[in-house]
Amino acid sequence: MVPTQMFLTRGVGVHKEKLASFEQALRSAGVAYCNLVTVSSILPPNCKIVPRARGEKLLNPGEITFCVMARSETNERNRLASASIGLAIPTDRRTYGYLSEHHAHGETDEETGEYTEDLAAQMLATTLGVEFDPNIAWKEREQVFKMAGKIVRTLNITQSAVGKPNRWTTVIALAVFIPEENIPKRRR
Repeated sequence: MVPTQMFLTRGVGVHKEKLASFEQALRSAGVAYCNLVTVSSILPPNCKIVPRARGEKLLNPGEITFCVMARSETNERNRLASASIGLAIPTDRRTYGYLSEHHAHGETDEETGEYTEDLAAQMLATTLGVEFDPNIAWKEREQVFKMAGKIVRTLNITQSAVGKPNRWTTVIALAVFIPEENIPKRRR
């Protein structure tokens, strides 16, 4: 089973119970009705990224749904929690790309998102033989990766939230793979 479509989503939940806060975040992300199974971070060859609304329509309640998930939670007042999924898509779509997940406290959306993009791009670059200096800033490395012609695009989806008093706050970001059998066959 190699997924051919996926979508990105994110959510936040707040509740006095930790598990209920996670459930609220899953609802916010639109995937609470699925049995999620987390997988490692490979973007399959030729896997198309579809809009969230289209992807959600292709899932069925209760089905086993594979995803890459980042999750962060806090019950501390004013503590910033963030979760992000980064993607690095190769120029040659017949080869695989990378997804990375990162969960943090005290990082903004921008910091967490850039980190996950950078991490995914570094993992892809090392498999493609792209030489780079890991000590230079992400924006400079991003240009090196793109100029090498082997990484066409990076992106991220990130969710952050500030902890509330006497409540659990959970943030999630997900890359959700759509089961092949759920994708409508094209008419000829």
